[in-house]
Amino acid sequence: MLKTASQSVKKNQTEAVADPSDFLSSVKTLRARARKHIEEGAMTGDYKLNAKAAVNVLNDALATELVCTLRYRQHSFVAKGINSEPIAQEFLVHSNEELAHADLIAKRIVQLGGEPEFNPGKILQKSHAEYVTCDTLEAMIRENLVAERIAVESYREMIQYFAEHDPTTRAMLEGILAMEETHADELADLLN
Repeated sequence: MLKTASQSVKKNQTEAVADPSDFLSSVKTLRARARKHIEEGAMTGDYKLNAKAAVNVLNDALATELVCTLRYRQHSFVAKGINSEPIAQEFLVHSNEELAHADLIAKRIVQLGGEPEFNPGKILQKSHAEYVTCDTLEAMIRENLVAERIAVESYREMIQYFAEHDPTTRAMLEGILAMEETHADELADLLN
């Protein structure tokens, strides 16, 4: 009997699948490793990155989120003009979302065995974005849009850094990136 092309492909795919025992640890091994370093919490010996370097990258992101939280919040309170109320409300929404990002990042830093940096003197030094006050609504929108564009580019780079080595952090950053892209779109719409 002749095999069809799809039957041949299915057979080849089945043969290509590795035996799970080639890459999965035994239950006994998993249990022993979990008990050996229990005080390390979520950090296990198979973490592929330098945890200290990963924490440093995340503290830079934390600082950026905190600076953005404060800038948006300040802009929300000082916004003036005939169209200021809805824009001020948008700034406040963005501020709260940036603070939620900061909380996620701080929690992940702790999971990786680090300490989130909340020292005000260090935050401005570590932040990718700047803290800029403005006198007009348009200037506020522009400064916030610049900061969002910086965040988008920074998060894309961080996602590449964590890539397949730390899927938990990568997934968190991808979620934050999606929100930062939304913020940038909303701000660009306000300028038009």
